[in-house]
Formats: sequence, structure tokens, C-alpha cells
Amino acid sequence: MISKEAEIILKLLSINGIGPSLVNRIIHELIRTNKKINQLFDNNNLVFLKQYLSNFDFKQINLIESNIRNYIKNLEDINACSLTLFDDNYPQLLLNALGKSAPPLLTYLGNIEILKQKSIGFCGSRNASDKGLEVAKDCASQLAKNNIVIVSGHAAGVDQTTHFAALESGGATIIVLPEGLLNFKIRESLKNVWDWNRVLVISEFSPKAIWTASRAMQRNSTIIGLSIAMILIEAGRTGGSIDAGKKTLAMKRRLYIPVYEGMPESAVGNRILLKNGAIELKKSRSTGKANLADIFKNLKDDSILYSLQNVFSFY
Repeated sequence: MISKEAEIILKLLSINGIGPSLVNRIIHELIRTNKKINQLFDNNNLVFLKQYLSNFDFKQINLIESNIRNYIKNLEDINACSLTLFDDNYPQLLLNALGKSAPPLLTYLGNIEILKQKSIGFCGSRNASDKGLEVAKDCASQLAKNNIVIVSGHAAGVDQTTHFAALESGGATIIVLPEGLLNFKIRESLKNVWDWNRVLVISEFSPKAIWTASRAMQRNSTIIGLSIAMILIEAGRTGGSIDAGKKTLAMKRRLYIPVYEGMPESAVGNRILLKNGAIELKKSRSTGKANLADIFKNLKDDSILYSLQNVFSFY
């Protein structure tokens, strides 16, 4: 089901030049002035809107509303649902991390209850080495077997490897899309282990938005925000992986970087991030697997879920 609040936010996000921060400013001001979001596009509220959308031609509103009706129908046809900042179950961890840039709307498929569980995020190269993918699978499998949700994107390489490992191990996973939900298809590599009871697919973008590099970067922030800590596999000097690593450190989330023999020379981003505060993740001599003791120790501490200041409270 797509809520009325989600419909209004979709309208706002469909206007060129409108992003999450401006939508959140509008929502915050609505609440401050006791206005109802459901009536935002009514004629008597246009003066209020125009102060934020001075360059928007309001004659286009009928076309936008027509598009939104089609989007909602298409979303509901695939049993998609919505989650907005007005909902009590909007993830506080994400709001704490991103503040006024938190996605005002998430559309999703799958089991929303997964958001209530502790989670670790993964990022890394689409072209990670075989050894890197082996390490990613090992880490994700260990975490999933201990009831830790795996959060990652939808790309080849590290993303798909960790989702597969989580599901194969009987655990749960969250796929964060860099595009609209209506563009989502289950990857061939995941079909044999897919279980909608243990999967949540979410998007913060307009339902038919296509992949762009900027959306992928924005999506990385959401992955980090939904995760208590991040594990990064083989980041280059530039690109999405090292950007995600830098954002993790900036958000004061723990960033773990596996260190192993055979790491490719291209993974120079790992060394850069380790110098800037990332934590080495090494192999356990006794088990031959990644030593996740520090991760499990910190997962027992619930303080991160509550101690971070809520920088953008709506209530």
C-alpha cells in the first residue's frame, strides 16, 4: 500500500531540482505551522509551496499528478509499500546518520520487519578479485548465521556475493537500490536462494528513476545509514567504494577493511582508508576465517541505536 503522505512526497520529488533536503525542509515547516501534508497541493496552499518552488511552473502539476497515479498503480500491482518520515517505523538509525538529508520516502518490497534487526553493511568493487569475493562471502555468512542482517547494493561483485551468502546461510538481507523500485528484477545469481520472508528491497528514488552515478553515490549513504558498521572490500583510489568508505568514517560508523594475501594492487583505497581511521580485519589463525570478534563485540552494544543525537526530529 502506498500512503497518501508517500503520494505527496512523490509529487515533490518528481519536480526537477527537488531533492531530499528540500522535501524535508518543506515537511518540517508543514509540521511547525500545523499544516497537513495531504493538502499540500491544494489551491489554498500554493502560496506556501511557491516560496520553496519559485522556479516551478504550477501549470505542470496536472501532468505530474497523472504520472504519480500511474506510478502508484504500478507499485501496488507488484505489492510494493511505502515508508515515510511520518511513519513510526521509519528507521531511526538512518535518520540519525543522515539528518536533514535522510530519504523522506522509501518504497519497498519484501519483509519490512527486517529493518528492526541489527545490520552490517558491505560495499566494494564490482570487479573484486576472487580472493576478495571469498572474504566477502565468509564475512557475510558468519554474520548471517549470527542473525545479523546484511545490507548492500544491487551491483555485481561484492554486493551480489554478500546477498547470496546471507540467504544461503539462512539469514536476511536488505538490497538498497540506486534506481526506482519499478526497475527492480531479481538477479539470476540470487534466484535459487531467494526468500521474500528474508529479503527487503528498498528505493529512495522515484519509482521509474534509472541508474546514474550520482544516485549510486546517494544510495551508498543510505546503506551506511542503515548499518551499525560497514565492511569494505577492495576500494580503488577513486569511485563509489572509497566514497562509501569516506562517508562511513564521516558518519562516525566503524569501517572494517579485510587485509589478506593476494589483495590486488588496484585496492589502493584500502590503504588510504586505513590511514584515516578504518579498522583492519584479519584472518583468525584458529578457524582460518575472518576474525569478526570486534564486530560481534560492538554489535552487543545497543548504544549506537539510541545515543546518536537525532538532528532532525519531526515531532
